Amino acid sequence: MRLETERLILRRWRPDDVAPFAAINADPEVMRHFVSTRTQAETEASMALYERHFDADGYGFAAVERKADGQFIGAIGIQRIDGGALPCAPAVEAGWRLGRDFWRQGYATEGARAAMTAGYETFGLGEIVAVTAVGNLASRGVMEKLGMHRAASDDFDHPAVPVGHPAAVDPRQRPQQRAEEGDPSRVERRLRRTVTALLKGDVQHLDEG
Repeated sequence: MRLETERLILRRWRPDDVAPFAAINADPEVMRHFVSTRTQAETEASMALYERHFDADGYGFAAVERKADGQFIGAIGIQRIDGGALPCAPAVEAGWRLGRDFWRQGYATEGARAAMTAGYETFGLGEIVAVTAVGNLASRGVMEKLGMHRAASDDFDHPAVPVGHPAAVDPRQRPQQRAEEGDPSRVERRLRRTVTALLKGDVQHLDEG
């Protein structure tokens, strides 16, 4: 799968993506909603996993380049969550993780919209979900811009989060998330829900706006 938007190219992974993606994964600010940062070896394992999903399904979390200068900025895409991996599985998840220099420029929304459009129109998916920590307001904002809404009944405590971890918020303190109002596009009407977790810490998930 290769997708192009006005400003971005979403493509499969190359060996020269390891260093910049490892730098993003090692940034504590980028990874503040995860249990820990990622090592280069873990980054390489993640990339290999993403590529296996591309081979098996035709889609996955993709490397992202900025068209203007060819700069690698992170990862955006959709990827299958196998049954049993999380309470919301089996499902197809939308995710994103961008370097700090590329936040707050609309790239996550732009790339995710393209990936989800391909999911519905090219791959015939019936539903796409997104998962994030309740405190990750940046990712939740992207979800809302995409027309997704929170299904509070689907909230769950992520099995990878240790007891006492800062992400383990009292469920009574979880904020509500509403769908955007107005006349959504065809794609937005098909983005049915957002699954909000205390933390989704496995290597398949991507986040940051």
